[in-house]
Amino acid sequence: MSKIRITKQFTFETGHALYGYDGKCKNVHGHSYKLSVTVIGSPITDTSNVKYGMVIDFGDLKKIVKEDIVDVFDHATVFNKNTPHVELAQELKNRGHHVILVDYQPTSEMMVIDFAKKIQRRLPENIKLHAIKLQETDTSFAEWYASDN
Repeated sequence: MSKIRITKQFTFETGHALYGYDGKCKNVHGHSYKLSVTVIGSPITDTSNVKYGMVIDFGDLKKIVKEDIVDVFDHATVFNKNTPHVELAQELKNRGHHVILVDYQPTSEMMVIDFAKKIQRRLPENIKLHAIKLQETDTSFAEWYASDN
């Protein structure tokens, strides 16, 4: 049976700051992220299966990505927990803001690695994560490919 890749796209708003960076991104700022998640598998051939002809139901893929990434990161501010930003993070949390502390520099590159791990854990055994594209601006994005990893 042929292998088919399917892609589902998502959008979310997230703020971050890059501690130690030598440019403007050291300041707290935000992005309207566009996330594309591509999986690969063979379409279901069992004609009695309600998902006959699908690699994975787009709704099932949406549920995974929404629960583990979009709902978590949307309208949050992300900081590396191993930097002095933890003090700012705590202050923001005390004021009712949604803050995420991660163990990496919250760049698009590191976020796609994190997202890949989260998605891979949730996919059915017969479906493999093929690629993730995280677009930070209209002209800048990071990509993760299973074949490179």
